[in-house]
Amino acid sequence: MTIAERIVARHLPQQGFKTGLCKAMTMALLVATPFGLQAKVDDSLTYEPVAPTIDQARANILIARQLQFTHFRELGISDELSGDVFDAYLEYLDGQKIYLTQQDLNQFQRVRMQLGAALKTGQLQPGFDIYNLTQQRIIERLKFALGLIDQGIDQLDFSTKESMLLDRSDANWEPNQKALDALWIKRVKNAVLAQRLNGTDDDTITENLRRRFEGQLKRAYQARSEDAFQAYMNAFTGMWDPHTSYFSPRTSENFNINMSLSLEGIGAVLQSDNEYTKVVRLVPGGPASKQGQLQPADRIVSVAQGDEKPVNVIGWRLDEVVDLIRGPRNSVVTLEVIPANASDETITKAIAIKRDEVKLEEQSASKDVIELQRGDTDYTVGVITIPTFYADFQAMQAGDPNYKSTTRDVRNLIKELEADGVDGLVVDLRNNGGGALHEANDLVGLFIDKGPTVQIRNANNDVQVLKDEDPSVAYDGPLVVLTNRMSASASEIFAGAIQDYGRGLVVGSQTFGKGTVQAVRPLNHGQLKITQSKFYRVSGGSTQHKGVIPDIEIPSRIDKSRIGEDALDHALPWDQIEAVPHNRYFDFSGIIDELRQRHEERFSTSPEFSLLQQEIDFLQAQREMDSVSLNFEARKTQHEQIERTRLSIANARRELRGEEPFATLEDLEDWQDQQAADLNTTDDELDFVIREGGHIMADMLELDRRMVSIVAPKQYTAKASAQ
Repeated sequence: MTIAERIVARHLPQQGFKTGLCKAMTMALLVATPFGLQAKVDDSLTYEPVAPTIDQARANILIARQLQFTHFRELGISDELSGDVFDAYLEYLDGQKIYLTQQDLNQFQRVRMQLGAALKTGQLQPGFDIYNLTQQRIIERLKFALGLIDQGIDQLDFSTKESMLLDRSDANWEPNQKALDALWIKRVKNAVLAQRLNGTDDDTITENLRRRFEGQLKRAYQARSEDAFQAYMNAFTGMWDPHTSYFSPRTSENFNINMSLSLEGIGAVLQSDNEYTKVVRLVPGGPASKQGQLQPADRIVSVAQGDEKPVNVIGWRLDEVVDLIRGPRNSVVTLEVIPANASDETITKAIAIKRDEVKLEEQSASKDVIELQRGDTDYTVGVITIPTFYADFQAMQAGDPNYKSTTRDVRNLIKELEADGVDGLVVDLRNNGGGALHEANDLVGLFIDKGPTVQIRNANNDVQVLKDEDPSVAYDGPLVVLTNRMSASASEIFAGAIQDYGRGLVVGSQTFGKGTVQAVRPLNHGQLKITQSKFYRVSGGSTQHKGVIPDIEIPSRIDKSRIGEDALDHALPWDQIEAVPHNRYFDFSGIIDELRQRHEERFSTSPEFSLLQQEIDFLQAQREMDSVSLNFEARKTQHEQIERTRLSIANARRELRGEEPFATLEDLEDWQDQQAADLNTTDDELDFVIREGGHIMADMLELDRRMVSIVAPKQYTAKASAQ
């Protein structure tokens, strides 16, 4: 008898429900009991349905009012919005469509268009009914998976030609529990197969999967009213834009701790992503950033303290995951993550990070010098790397005349570089997620005599123009600004202003597109982070959604379809307002085609770029895989091909540096672990993108010697068109 035939052997016990659910939802729970395997779990546990509180209802009413009357986007609560909230809520609760069935959804249809009216008046029960049924279905699915494991994973058949869809977000809901059973057999088979291919024995696989599913099951039984409320409110607030969100009282506490920078941890910003906790960005200078292995869009599967066994955190609340990762300085936490570029969720990687404080001095701007030999001419290029836009507000408020800030530090670095006789300057803003707005404004002022730097429009269409009022200029030579997809907010303001003024060239990849401003407003219960205004460049175009488009583009490993404002649901659109008068220091239109041609010629013969493009193509092929084979031989062949490619790319990079290649992938991974463990390891050779920025700067000088000083001779003053 096959596993598929065994699943009808006995019923899962129906869990009891207390009063409080509406009659229709109660009936849905009673009639949709699935057939499945009996897991060896504690059957004395029952799911206790959660119910809304009076405080939550009041907070809901306040949230609805603030969204309608103070948010930047004008959006009424309509029947259409009600349906969108319904869909977003289901996506949050079951985004991969692995718990609920179409039969379950049919029970919800009658409330689909009623949620909006209910949310206006604090009637939360419909949302809680949906949440309670989903939790019950999660429990049933996890018991089914545990039942499969109890039967023995050696009973699973890996000789068929089955395959499994990797991303089910756009798939249809399974029609009934029988179809869902078949799907979950595939999910368990996929998890077993992935671990077998990594050399894990069946006993360990069984232990790993049991620990994972039991941990999720425990969390499902421990659902709280606040979990349902926060999920429901964020589905609601997310209709206005992805940066507007509700913070429960507990989440508010974590948010305030993070904003004060007093947190000892790993230096990563996290958010909930369906049942996972996802890395949004790394704090510059923080332990995770310095360790180098954790990346944005990685999803955390488990957390281990020191040498202890890992705790599976799939399905955990965000605040609980944060508590688990947070810890005393110099202690080690190990995160098991699904890498952002993994072909499926069964591929994980363990990353050990030593906790520490995020120190301001480690976020500071730094400088370097590179020498370029071009024919008979040598160029000295200054490089200033700015990880974030920072200011020591405490020292500033205390009246310390030497307080640290981005602009002050960069001004001093420019003086040192000019003393070194640099011919031009490269400012590296890659991975700079923003920071203090006034620092972006002041930093622009180091490169222009004076003028507007950014426009800010609020919900009432009032426009505030920030300006550099200081006529002094710290640097008047040729300038290149490097950006990538992780350059956001204040970085985009600086890069956009430099581009609009014709003060320098932007080189790299399209920036994030975060062009909105949020404010945190207290509620009677928790807080509301709400978008209240929008950034616009001096040329009139918004940095929102579109970001800054580089003058010369360099491809990046970062997946734009997953990271960036335009990858987020309900992001505010790009638009433009009237430009403000500003100087235009140089018109690059006469030389930009030649600059691009020279750049492309260099890259066409560059082994570093060839290797980068090979890696991008490899990652893209991984991302484009929409299904995975459940046949052992076919999967093994695919797995070995992926490993060979990874090893080939790593060894090609080592050969460029004159280093010995690795014999096996295990050798590569051991070396990576050793490098990550040593936070003092540095790479003395600046990456080739920075060097290319220097070459572009040299090209600028060769094509037009007026760039020796492009601030003094202002070309013209105009209302430039939007970029």
